[in-house]
Amino acid sequence: MNKRLTLVLIIVLILGNVFFGLKYKEVLQNAKSLEAVATVSNTNEKILDFTSSFIKNVLGADKEVDFETRLALETQVRNINDREIVAQWEKFTNSATESVAQENVKKLLEMLVTKIRK
Repeated sequence: MNKRLTLVLIIVLILGNVFFGLKYKEVLQNAKSLEAVATVSNTNEKILDFTSSFIKNVLGADKEVDFETRLALETQVRNINDREIVAQWEKFTNSATESVAQENVKKLLEMLVTKIRK
């Protein structure tokens, strides 16, 4: 009788370990999924903040953009941590003519919107 009770107890404990192991794996997968969503949300927020600042301080400016504003925008765009966006930003800031700058602004804004939609 004692051996049967011990065997049943061992089986119950093993099944409990399997059950909780599977639940742990499920919770871990959900946590990773939520972490990925949070990362995307954080990046999107940075993109929106930069886009808003860019529209307000560059496109809405009635005079030349000052050094502090350019520096703040540069910092924001680099904090997004996206090589494509930074590369397009550098194309814009290094534009030789106004028409090239306008084309690069269009590409930058299009890229920003595309990144948010992903």
